[in-house]
Amino acid sequence: MIRSASHAGTWYIANKTELNEQLETFFERATKEYSSAKSNFPIEGVRAIIGPHAGFQYSGPTAAFAYKTVDISNIKRVFLLGPSHQAYFDGCNLSKCDTYETPLGNLQVDQQVTEALFQTEKFGYMTKTMDEREHSLEMHLPFIYKLFEKKINEIKIVPILVGSISDRKEKMYGEILADYLSNPENLFIISSDFCHWGSRFRYTYYTQEDNDDNPILLNERTEDKIKRPIHESIKELDFRGIKQLKSLSFEEFHKYLEKTGNTICGRHPIGVLMAALEILKGHPTSPSKQTLVCIKYDQSSACKRIEDSSVSYASIYVQIE
Repeated sequence: MIRSASHAGTWYIANKTELNEQLETFFERATKEYSSAKSNFPIEGVRAIIGPHAGFQYSGPTAAFAYKTVDISNIKRVFLLGPSHQAYFDGCNLSKCDTYETPLGNLQVDQQVTEALFQTEKFGYMTKTMDEREHSLEMHLPFIYKLFEKKINEIKIVPILVGSISDRKEKMYGEILADYLSNPENLFIISSDFCHWGSRFRYTYYTQEDNDDNPILLNERTEDKIKRPIHESIKELDFRGIKQLKSLSFEEFHKYLEKTGNTICGRHPIGVLMAALEILKGHPTSPSKQTLVCIKYDQSSACKRIEDSSVSYASIYVQIE
């Protein structure tokens, strides 16, 4: 069964040649910016990345940074975890499809691993309709294909749609996936945007300065309290969250979410990754050394007025040694 590229032509370019050129431009820009600032891509030991899933015109340039960090030499399998926007369920769902279509070419699903995960009795299955309605996984497929195009027949993907799960279940799924994360032949991709700010998202959290513990909910009555640009407040809010991710602490990241309510749509897939990393870090015989780095951050627009809105994007990589 084939999952069609249902968002091609709306969220991103459907034409193969044009999409390929766009992705090459994204990758070239990321390489140029990173090489001039620090060193060269790829980065040794990257085993997981977090990247955005908005329309390519908005988030594509940021997502390219995460993908360029990956050394594809030894990768044989890609686990792709994304949040469910279209359906509510309390768990993680696998795909029934054996092929995922992209305008660039098809990606094959690792049915053996998918079945092994299902046999744990902790995973369900998406319907084909649920699979094709959701964008959080699909928006990464062209990037995956482009990254691995030179060895596309040597890799398979394991799509996992993550529902609205509790902290306890994030830890449970993290424990199941930790063994796969420990294998250097596997790459984990976590699909997530960061802050969704504005009245249309029902989130107008604002702080007047850094490290401000007295946030304001902006509206027409509090507009006179704006002291710094809203987009600066949003950036500081996101970077506080990224700081907690850098600490590699599952608990601290959740404390941050509870305190700020930041509308990070992929917070549950990120939580699963954080839980898996903690398990590897605390392994009694072979604990891993881990480093998490945010390599690129951007916003869809720079909010200045309470009528404005934006979505934040971050590219993050995780090294495991």
